[in-house]
Amino acid sequence: MSQYGMTIGGTSVKGEGSFDVVNPATGQVHAQAPDASPEQLDAAFDAAREAYKGWKDDLAARRAALHAAGDLLMAKAQELAPVLTAEQGKPLGEAAGEVFASGYWLKHHADLEIPHDVIRDDATAYVEVVRRPMGVVAAITPWNFPLLLACWKIAPALLAGNTMVLKPSPFTPITTLAVGELLQGVLPAGVLNVVSGRDPLGALMTAHPVPRKVSFTGSVATGKRVAAAAASDLKRVTLELGGNDPAIVLPDADPSVVAPKLFDHAFMNNGQICSAIKRVYVPDNLHDDIVEALAALAREAKVGDGTAEGVRLGPLNNAPQRERVAELVADALSHGATAVAGGKAVDGPGYFHEPTIIAGATDGFALVDEEQFGPALPVVRYSSVEEAVERANGTHFGLGGSVWSADEDRAYEVASGLECGTAWVNTHLALHPGQPFGGFGWSGVGTENGPWGLEGFTEVQVRHRAKG
Repeated sequence: MSQYGMTIGGTSVKGEGSFDVVNPATGQVHAQAPDASPEQLDAAFDAAREAYKGWKDDLAARRAALHAAGDLLMAKAQELAPVLTAEQGKPLGEAAGEVFASGYWLKHHADLEIPHDVIRDDATAYVEVVRRPMGVVAAITPWNFPLLLACWKIAPALLAGNTMVLKPSPFTPITTLAVGELLQGVLPAGVLNVVSGRDPLGALMTAHPVPRKVSFTGSVATGKRVAAAAASDLKRVTLELGGNDPAIVLPDADPSVVAPKLFDHAFMNNGQICSAIKRVYVPDNLHDDIVEALAALAREAKVGDGTAEGVRLGPLNNAPQRERVAELVADALSHGATAVAGGKAVDGPGYFHEPTIIAGATDGFALVDEEQFGPALPVVRYSSVEEAVERANGTHFGLGGSVWSADEDRAYEVASGLECGTAWVNTHLALHPGQPFGGFGWSGVGTENGPWGLEGFTEVQVRHRAKG
């Protein structure tokens, strides 16, 4: 079995105990991960606090270290891909892409400028506004993109001068632990500490007195608990939570052009992406053509172990998630919707579910109103564009949304009416490390990526020097 240690103070540390990590393609245990004790968590935060004293003062060294870390991850992409596939389930090519993108994220952020503004310089005073690091940051990451979303936090936090204690999901701790060990040779001891464990380790992190910020990516329910725990100590928070992204197809769209793109952006990573397309609003005149085109793509998509040749969709990451998807699909069918492709979990080992296209669903169905986070896409019929926008906005979520049309200007106009953090035109999931990412409502608090995300890991300080 694969076994990696936690990284605490620049060295590999075994847990006080261990827990099983399951390969979602087989349903069998494939690795053991360290289960950190409260005392080991204290040691990790102590190491981060000690490392902060020197790390915060040398920006050039921070830039160089992040570049070196990024180069190392990019070089190790093929080597780490099987480790990631074994615990997360995604096909090997996508796993390698995630590792490579993680390195790219580190390198991009290494070159960002930290804001520094002179707001007054006259005969009376010189006043500048600078961004200072917060200190120690606690980061908690999810199981859908365990390494990439960790680097969304590591890159800006470390560049700003903070140090970090990082905890991956107990469903997918292995790749993050492996990277923690790899980076021991790149980052100074204590700058990045990686701990793993089952509940209640995350709760202990958010309540711990050392970190001054908690950066969390995960479910809405857990995000609310993180916010409540952080509030008692006035910790800053960034919460990247769920999404229920709508895609609105306008009446002039070409189904043969639009359907493959809709499918890609709904079923990438088996639908396990917070900002994937989760529901499609289609006009009456295109409804049947879009539904059939999507269904054909779903029937063609090869489902299987991510290590097998030609597999497009791997398993869902864990048994509870497959159960949730199956329940949402069954609920839609029980209320009169139709599965024009797929419709059920796959019998046998592993956590597989058929890629599913649902017609006849509408607002009020749980599959439409809630985040399914899996390979099931409802297609909702509409009569007017104004109606479609209103229904698309009728949700607690507001992460992303998209509009699809042969007329880009018209689509852009419609997209501006979406109440969400990112509104795309004729694409979806177009992300970049220099582009801010965040959401409205229940989709989160704060922003990640680019200079906006960097500022979220800093505090503002005014420096006022009197003259004369």
